[in-house]
Amino acid sequence: QVQLVEFGGGLVQSGGSLRLSCVASGRDLDFYAIGWHRQAPGKAREGVAFISASDHTEVYGDSVKGRFRISRDNAKNTVYLQMNSLKPEDTAVYYCVASRSLYGLRQLQSETRGQGTQVTVSS
Repeated sequence: QVQLVEFGGGLVQSGGSLRLSCVASGRDLDFYAIGWHRQAPGKAREGVAFISASDHTEVYGDSVKGRFRISRDNAKNTVYLQMNSLKPEDTAVYYCVASRSLYGLRQLQSETRGQGTQVTVSS
């Protein structure tokens, strides 16, 4: 079983940047695609960004393309989400998610999920 812990949320002004980290532990981590879902109050859960296990293919949701960048350091079992040009509509709880299926993550399915970290962007 894979466990995920998120770090790095907080309050930032519109146009600012934040970097989230997701530290993974467990077996066979190299076989897991990892990424981020987010959910704001009263809104549906949204896929943000994902990175595959094998060749580190990156996939982004339309609302964050060109502003967010996901990366993965397998030696540190850590996935990063660099968020730039943040907007108030990026305000949400961000959950690190993992699955052996990148397709599954894109369909908002996951085998495991972290506890979430709050990101708040003020206007």
